[in-house]
Amino acid sequence: MAYEAEGRLYKKFDTAQVTDSFKKREFVLEIEDGAYTQLIKFQLTQNNCDKLEPFNEGDTIKINFSLRGREYTKEGRTSYFTNLDAWRVEGAGNNANAPAQPAAGAGLNDFPKADDAPAIDANDDLPF
Repeated sequence: MAYEAEGRLYKKFDTAQVTDSFKKREFVLEIEDGAYTQLIKFQLTQNNCDKLEPFNEGDTIKINFSLRGREYTKEGRTSYFTNLDAWRVEGAGNNANAPAQPAAGAGLNDFPKADDAPAIDANDDLPF
């Protein structure tokens, strides 16, 4: 399942090499939720760990993530874990890292004027 969230990068942690073949990087996103602010921890894994590099704590970011759950049994005791695995991170809001926004004033009301029309070529024999 894929989900999307947007919020302020509250905390980012260093990449941790968990095993010889597995690494992860955790970060916390601050998400406004009515009267209460939610601090939600996500993780990036493997090659995705570097996707957080361009962003600083306090930046507004948008992430895409998946819910992952698993069962773990140790010494006869079973536990269940849920991870929020981010796989896309991009700037949002007023970040320098956000995609370029149109110039101020650019929008639906910026129609071409009659003077902007191309000149008519008398030798053009196309019917349209």
